[in-house]
Amino acid sequence: MSDDPQDASLPSDYVHEFNPESNPESIKKVRSPKERLGASRRKFLGRVGLFTASTAVAGVITPSLFKNQENTAQAEPISKFTGNDFPARAYQVRIKCAEHLKQPIPNHPTNGDEAKYPNKIATDTRGLPHNQLGEVDLKAYQSLINALRSGDPDKYEQIILGGGRKLVQPLTPLAVSLTGLNPALFPIPIPPTLDSAEQAAEYVEIAWQGLLQDVPFSEYRNDTNNPLILAAVQDLNRLSGFKSPKENGRITPELLFRGSAFYTDGTGRTIYFTLSGADTGPYVSQFLLRPIPAGTQSYAQLHRVPLATPDNSFQVNYDEWLLVQNGGSSGREIKFDPVRRYFINGRDQGEIAHNPPPVYTNAALILLGKPAKDNPLAGGVGAPYNPSNPYNKSKTQVGGSGTFGPGYVQGLIAAVSAHAIRAAYWQKYYVHRRLRSEAFGGLVHNNKVKKTDYPIHPDVFNSEILDRLYSNNKSYLLPQFFPEGSPTHSSYPGGASVAAGASVTILKALFDGSYVIPNPVIPDPKDPTKLIPYQGAPLTVEGELNKLAANIGLGRNSAGIHWRTDASASLALGEAVAIAILRDEGSTFREKFSGFTFTKFDGTKVTI
Repeated sequence: MSDDPQDASLPSDYVHEFNPESNPESIKKVRSPKERLGASRRKFLGRVGLFTASTAVAGVITPSLFKNQENTAQAEPISKFTGNDFPARAYQVRIKCAEHLKQPIPNHPTNGDEAKYPNKIATDTRGLPHNQLGEVDLKAYQSLINALRSGDPDKYEQIILGGGRKLVQPLTPLAVSLTGLNPALFPIPIPPTLDSAEQAAEYVEIAWQGLLQDVPFSEYRNDTNNPLILAAVQDLNRLSGFKSPKENGRITPELLFRGSAFYTDGTGRTIYFTLSGADTGPYVSQFLLRPIPAGTQSYAQLHRVPLATPDNSFQVNYDEWLLVQNGGSSGREIKFDPVRRYFINGRDQGEIAHNPPPVYTNAALILLGKPAKDNPLAGGVGAPYNPSNPYNKSKTQVGGSGTFGPGYVQGLIAAVSAHAIRAAYWQKYYVHRRLRSEAFGGLVHNNKVKKTDYPIHPDVFNSEILDRLYSNNKSYLLPQFFPEGSPTHSSYPGGASVAAGASVTILKALFDGSYVIPNPVIPDPKDPTKLIPYQGAPLTVEGELNKLAANIGLGRNSAGIHWRTDASASLALGEAVAIAILRDEGSTFREKFSGFTFTKFDGTKVTI
């Protein structure tokens, strides 16, 4: 392959196949799924002498193959499922799960921006060296592409960095997952192009999120008189490419910054959905407010939050911005409020997304906890298990840590996140490499100040948000909540959001999503260190779990480091990762089980 920066694409019909006896950097043309399966099976049969070819290919494993051949006394198995038949069944289940990998690799089309712009202005290059305009050194860029093409760990050590900040786990998505599906089997939509109206709209939205960071969500009401909220609604409604929750085709104060899910139709085209329940009631999910009933402990969700001060806006100075793009550090730190409180505004949301607590484990504990009849502000809600749980109707048994019980719920949540991250990072490094919003802000600033001619849609410059940014910061850069800015991996899709989508899907599969949460709460507007009862539309488990995923995903947007597309497409991707894992799990059970039934983010009911 050429080292020409113009030839930096990674074709979707190539994979890395490494032979330790030959050139480890070789890249071979992909064979068909049937050919790859046949080759893998032949290698397996050739190297493992335990099974004959005829036995394995026929899929028949006899119990005698698993017998202990030593002449030692053994206890008589109490049933065939604890004796020699058990390993044979386990083997067959593994084969059945592996069969899911035989599906063809889907197409992974990109938006074409990386090839379109020779200076790579639409590509994530943070951490590499850049010139004074923030344009990447092409030799350094090519060193990254060379490493990604090779899959050779030694090549990754040759990537040319611009400062002391390292790239975040580009090799991780090449790990083989033994549960669920390989990351390359999950398609996602094509992200907006640099010059599109949709990209412009997403930039304007997160700029308004930053400007509204200290306005309490309790003021996001349709009868609000808050001038910033009303200005944001008016400005966003002027945008031709804005894809967000709307009412009769228009954004309202109550729908500002609410959650959505973006799916692909298989060709890369995006299908847009508003998250069911995420647009109902308070902005903040009950699972981020209620006390956590954790066994013998119980604790309030009082968060450490940043102070509402100009010192907590980062990268609004051009020299600091360029330093961070090059992988340097300003040495500045977030200044925190000495008083912990409940999550009430976008600034709080950004920090929770920055350093999140174990929100999905906490949600499981809240669902499992029994509500206190004498305390309407108690944490537990006593949600019933999903109607498909086989122990619901058992007269003699309950689920536990092994299957279908409390420990199983928490263990599955912990397991799914790593697989979700692998899927997200495979798209980030090996497919899209989409520009981060902080870098896009640099393009906007340079067009305004240095008279560059970067191809940005006019909707950005026609928005009143730019004048407001300049009035506050004396630059057109997008303020960042974090001193370090975005993580050093590309924007699309979002890692936190894909983990949110996967974890929430697990919870919806294990609990009754239609259950109405008793005694809902909100932070006291007069004293956000306290909770008060919420009065309003009923809040369901499904809706509040969807809202939880949106709160975390859009919290990264509020902080200025992600786009709406990043969060929304990631929820659907995380859901797909979780579904693949649930499908494998369902194959392992001995209980009489009809499948996990729940409602997806797009509103369709499925049984896995």
